[in-house]
Formats: sequence, C-alpha cells, structure tokens
Amino acid sequence: MFAHLQPSTPDPIMSLMEAYIQDTHPQKVNLGIGLYYDGSGNIPLLQAVHIAEQRLLEQQRPHAYPPIEGTGLLASQIQTLLFGEQTPRLATVQSLGGSGALKLGADFMYHYLARREIWVSDPTWANHWAIFEGAGLKVNTYPYFDDISGGLRFDAMLDTLSSLPEGAVVLLHPCCHNPTGTDLSPSQWRAVIDVLQRRRLLPFFDIAYQGFGDGLEEDCYALREMLKTEMDFLVSNSFSKNVALYGQRLGGLTVCCGTAKEAAHVKGALKTLIRRSYSCPPTHGSQIVESLLADTQLRQMWISELATMRQRIKQMRVSLSAGLEQGGSTLDYTRIRDQKGMFSYTGLNEQQVSQLRHQYSIYLVAPGRMCLPGLNQHNVDYVTAAILDVTRPA
Repeated sequence: MFAHLQPSTPDPIMSLMEAYIQDTHPQKVNLGIGLYYDGSGNIPLLQAVHIAEQRLLEQQRPHAYPPIEGTGLLASQIQTLLFGEQTPRLATVQSLGGSGALKLGADFMYHYLARREIWVSDPTWANHWAIFEGAGLKVNTYPYFDDISGGLRFDAMLDTLSSLPEGAVVLLHPCCHNPTGTDLSPSQWRAVIDVLQRRRLLPFFDIAYQGFGDGLEEDCYALREMLKTEMDFLVSNSFSKNVALYGQRLGGLTVCCGTAKEAAHVKGALKTLIRRSYSCPPTHGSQIVESLLADTQLRQMWISELATMRQRIKQMRVSLSAGLEQGGSTLDYTRIRDQKGMFSYTGLNEQQVSQLRHQYSIYLVAPGRMCLPGLNQHNVDYVTAAILDVTRPA
C-alpha cells in the first residue's frame, strides 16, 4: 500500500542542522536554525524557569488532563503579555507552540470563515508556506524587503494591501521579522493599520520573538494599536524563544472579536478543532510559565534574563558589523547591525553561503539568513574573517 510513495523533500532548515551535527570541523559554527545560544554556545536553562520547575516537582502534581483550551490562568497571562490588559473581546487557547497556533488559526479560517487564501510577506519564514498550504490555503505574497538595498519596500507593501479584496487574510510580523530582522516603525504600523481598517482585511499576527526586539512591551506596539480599533484579528504567540522552552511546545492563539459573545463562540470553534486533532494540550511547559508569570519575583527574574539575551544578540550584531567595516567588506554590514531579533538577512548570496559552509563549516540558511545568537566572543572573529574572504572581489 505504500510502494507508490516517493522520497520527501527534506526541510531545508532541519536538514542543515543535521549536516552541522555531522560536521567534524573543530571550528564549525551554527548560524542557521532559530535557537538562542548563550555566550558559551549552549541553549540556556533560564534560572527563573529552573526555579519554577523545581517548585512544580516538589508539589508532586498528578498528570491529569487539562481543559481542551488550556487553563484560564494561562489564557489571561498571554493576553496581559501581548496586550497589557485582558478584555472579554479576546478568545485565547493554548497551542502546540507558535507553529501549532498558526495551524490552528489556519484551520479556523478554512473551516469556519470559508477563507481559501492568505497573503504573507516576501520573504517570510519558510514554514509559513508549508503550514498554510497544508491547511488548504493558497499562499500569496505582498512586497516587504528589498535584498539589494537592505530596506523595506513599504510603499509597494501599502499599495498591495490596498488592492486586496475585503476580508482577505494578511499575515504580519509585529516584531523581529523572520527572516529579515527588518521591522516597521510605529508610524509605518499606523499606516498599515489604517489600510487594514479601510479595506476591512483580516490580520493574522505571528509574534514568535516577543522580547527579542526592543522589549516585551515595545515589541507589542502593533497588537496594542490594533486592540484600540474595532477590528477582528488573530495572534499566534510562542514561548519557545523568550522562555527557552523549545521542547515543551508551548504557545497560544488569540482571536480578537467584536463582542464578548462572539469571543465565546470563537473559543468554542477553536475547542472543536483542538478536540478533533490532538484533543488537549500538554501541561508541563504551561505549568512552568504559569508559575513563572504568577510569581512577581520570578517574573522579574525572567524579564531580566530576557533582557540579557536581547542585549547579547545586539552586541554580536555590533561586533560582527564592526569587524566587517574594519576589514573593508563590500557587504552592507549596517543591515546586520541595525536589524532586530535573532535573524539578519545579511545580503550574502547563495554561492557565498555555500562557500562559508564548505570551506569554513559556517552554516547559514540560504539565501543568507543568519541566526545571530550562534555568534559569541569565541567565534565572531573567525566568522568575520570568513565572510571577508568569501565577499572579497575576484
């Protein structure tokens, strides 16, 4: 029955990670997959997470089923993190990471809103395409980033959004755009929101990196401006990055509705979708985050640790761009310095990315997306020298 199946196309990012693991080069550097590494090259166990988890273990809770949608406590905490407040207009459910929230949102739009298309930025995270197409949606793009100039194609973006049909679904990145690291300014967000309102579009915000741009509050500017409107919209969020809970697969989907009654109906629809797929979410990661956010001291400890992570990434941006400048690089190093979050669209072309991998065992995602946390004081000079070599004019 399975003889007709053909080999699957490997996931480009995960296969790159596998190649890195198998590489025996003593100076290999992983700048590909979106993981935060500390200054020693390790995925951190945050102290706030460690304390919260130890407290949970001491309580010796039984491993009972949670509610289909997750707990009300986590839902309220997600709403406060994203919007600074809670309101009956919001329907929030726990999801299997940020990716699970995107899939759940896509299923909701397909089965309950009869949407068959979505518009995403050009470029966007590669798995956005896979998730939305897997849910039955046709994926279209709107202009966003110019890889030659290193800047936003903002006027073209507004023009395209202004031409979309009423009710069209638009995926937007509130902060730390993946893969470019290039974000909209507050004034640009206000212009986009004006178009969304005027055209009566349905925004779907994907905020996977809250806290890695300018701060927990600052990174939610677009969401909080949206809440001031009467528009309906969706938000997927993740705790994989900012709490370093990658393996716990913890995220949330929030839908902002016109009324509390509509929000209750939306939550019911989401619960139906959850029940007929994975039934209910896991509890360990959610209990860690609930405990962390409910305790004032642990929350402040986490905020401080997150700030340290954010500042380390910024320092690596400065160090790399300064080294490239001093080396007389022809690469536009200012974009590496000025972009935000974990990623940079460096401007390196596919040939140069291939050279970095095969000559220096430095791994980037084509066509030049760099994950900055893979840099540290031990390897940044090595990476700088390698980039200078592969970008040197022939």
